[in-house]
Amino acid sequence: MKPSLSQRPPLFPPALMVQGTCSNAGKSLLTAALCRIFARRGLNVAPFKAQNMALNSFVTEDGGEMGRAQALQAMACGLEADVRMNPVLLKPVSEKGSQVIVMGRPAGSMHARDWAGNKAHLWRAVRTAYAELALARDIMVLEGAGSPAEINLRKNDIVNMRMARHAGAHVILVADIDRGGAFAAIVGTMRLLTPSERRRVCGFVLNKFRGDASLLAPAIDRISAMTGKPFLGVVPWLDDLRLPEEDSVSFKLGLTPGMEKADVRADTRKSKADTLDIAVIDLPRISNFTDFDALRLEDGIRLRRVGRPDELGSPDCIVLPGTRNTGGDARFLEESGLFAALQAYGRRCLNERQGTLVGICGGLQLLGTSVTDPTGLEEGGTIRCLGLLPIRTELSPEKTLRRTKVTADAALAGEETPAFGYEIHHGETQTDDDSAPKAPLRMTARPVMRNGQGETIGWAEGSEARARIWGTYLHGVFDADAFRHAFCNALRADRGLAPKEGRAYDIGPSLDRLADTVFQAIDIPALLSRLFPESALKFPAERPI
Repeated sequence: MKPSLSQRPPLFPPALMVQGTCSNAGKSLLTAALCRIFARRGLNVAPFKAQNMALNSFVTEDGGEMGRAQALQAMACGLEADVRMNPVLLKPVSEKGSQVIVMGRPAGSMHARDWAGNKAHLWRAVRTAYAELALARDIMVLEGAGSPAEINLRKNDIVNMRMARHAGAHVILVADIDRGGAFAAIVGTMRLLTPSERRRVCGFVLNKFRGDASLLAPAIDRISAMTGKPFLGVVPWLDDLRLPEEDSVSFKLGLTPGMEKADVRADTRKSKADTLDIAVIDLPRISNFTDFDALRLEDGIRLRRVGRPDELGSPDCIVLPGTRNTGGDARFLEESGLFAALQAYGRRCLNERQGTLVGICGGLQLLGTSVTDPTGLEEGGTIRCLGLLPIRTELSPEKTLRRTKVTADAALAGEETPAFGYEIHHGETQTDDDSAPKAPLRMTARPVMRNGQGETIGWAEGSEARARIWGTYLHGVFDADAFRHAFCNALRADRGLAPKEGRAYDIGPSLDRLADTVFQAIDIPALLSRLFPESALKFPAERPI
């Protein structure tokens, strides 16, 4: 006799799992919404994703590294981020290789072909993390990765159906109807699943729908009849839902809310004289682009991606973001022509005192004179960088992971202000006293940020009262309201614009809006009572988190 789907290992609570027909179908945000819905009703809920592949990572209070999406889901639950929520994190370094983070700590690098040999070890870590995290919870909400129908990967799966089976989870299959082909994707996914996997799917959710949902009825009825599974709801497209994203898919497609696609109409001062123009360099290996989420929320700022010199224009500020491969992205800057364009902009910043150039983490390293990689952590050898800050970096296998609070020097934003964030880097950076002959101009570097350990993590050029070129290892530096508002107002002062009060960066209301929308689209109480009739799980009235 086959076990029922609701049978779970002892002490495991009821579990729902969100899987998708493809990447970027909305799994992460639907998981966050369910977490918020349950938490607002007093249920002890936690998120879990066995394995994540992303360059957007987060640092926990105790210095562990995990996926940014699970940190957001923890926030939706009202919990502190915990590496057990994402025990395996893969951070791509090249097209075929990734750094492997296990339980928040680097565990070496792995080529795609080595995955099968490491699966047993990683699966043990996943099972241990889930057992510890799920203990005494009322309900768990799990997230899959990519698609469960990648049949070439099924044998080594530890994140989709194998994890669902281990947790005794019922699976919600979500499809992105905005991109087209959602119904075919649902049917195709179900056809490629095994019979036992199909039984685990409790229904479908159409996500990101624009228009009149009643027009979907004929297709919904047909697909339900073909698959034997119900549609649980249609979640509408949410304009301006400004929540951190898991990976760079939306960023690369120019779909990130509040950030525009690059175009040749780069300088918008003629049409919007009171709008700041901030350009973010679109590095191929960009990491932690969530560093700019708070800037996207601000009024009077145009934030845009730039991947070619002809898209650059004359922005008020250019930001070089983090990168998982500094050497590879330095080569991209050379080959694309952006290397020379950024140097020219930097010279303008220094000579004419116009414009501001900022580097964050890998972007800080790129602003310096060189990056040396003696152990081959990324590209190996010594890489020539922009030479706009007289600093040099050496990469080492040891990884710095910590939450950090700083007081930012007045030169960065016109006044001394507090800031906070986290460090994730392999580089050790120091002033390059011999850089003057190599740099476009003779410069000096001065510390402008120190972490709680007294270590310098930010440098600016020269001794002017207002730094025009500066960089920091502090991810999330713009999340601090006081620093962000002062920095933006310093840019406005450069243009002769009046200061703005600025918005508070608080994603709580966006999480509530997301949860409200999903709750209206899906009958959650009915779903739970149907899936877990043997459970004492209750669904009380809402309460604030």
